[in-house]
Amino acid sequence: MKNKVDKEDKEDKVDKEMKEFKEDGMLKLSKITGFADEISEDLTAQVRLLKNLGMEYLEFRSAGGRNVADFTPGEVKELKSYLDSEGIKVSAIGSPIGKISINDGFQEHIDSFKRIVETAHSLDTSNIRIFSFYIPEKEEAGKYKNEVIERLGRLKEYARSQEAVLLHENEKGIYGDTAPRCRDILESLYDANFKAVFDFANFVQCKEDTLTAYELLKPYIAYIHIKDAVKETGEVRKAGAGDGRIKEILEDLDKNGYRGFLSLEPHLADFAGFKQLEKEGGKLSLSNSEQAFTMAYEALSDILNQQGS
Repeated sequence: MKNKVDKEDKEDKVDKEMKEFKEDGMLKLSKITGFADEISEDLTAQVRLLKNLGMEYLEFRSAGGRNVADFTPGEVKELKSYLDSEGIKVSAIGSPIGKISINDGFQEHIDSFKRIVETAHSLDTSNIRIFSFYIPEKEEAGKYKNEVIERLGRLKEYARSQEAVLLHENEKGIYGDTAPRCRDILESLYDANFKAVFDFANFVQCKEDTLTAYELLKPYIAYIHIKDAVKETGEVRKAGAGDGRIKEILEDLDKNGYRGFLSLEPHLADFAGFKQLEKEGGKLSLSNSEQAFTMAYEALSDILNQQGS
């Protein structure tokens, strides 16, 4: 009985926080979304917790232990029907596009990308998260700049023809892992079909100052990934518990009228596919993935409610 009461008290607390966020918090016109596969492989478990938290969106990356790139059109149709029945919408496709070596063959990757664009349309989103290719270890990233931009440009041209929006994420080990190289990409490709995701923790883990990175990339940012990290160790933490300066940057986004998504990507507990997503692995601080996702949501809600404090 005590566990049931504790659960009800926790749900009441989350409901209260969500109400306060809507009424009093900053970024009131933004929506919280997230990588729900960090909750569970099981889509029904993902949706159940999203709804308990009052969330209406997810950033779809995987379900049932399978990446979005591997879903057939028929399976995507079934997925859409289920999400519609539960009142959950898709903010973006968390695709693996661009997460290959710059020296790997590209045509097969383009074919996969085209299928993902079709999936995005079927799930009623134009947003597709992408990366800018792993650079061979111990090689100078700058020598690959033209090849990276040429490949991304080919993806952008197809996206434009399909009215899709590519969202480039800064990520460890790819060409666009530092703010100056992200700026290289965006100065060449930014337009209505190619914009930036800003990921706090990934910049911290690359020893970048997030405020400096934000100022450099501010004109291009259209989507935010919420996770924090400790600069010294690279360990991922809940928002506000690391060196990402998340509150400071969210306040500036609020002042500048940001209306895009805030996407939770906790990386606080082990989940299916984590080792495939993180090239160098990493230490995770929690064992319960539902608890970790809830903690990430509450940490963001707390920050959004601290405007000016």
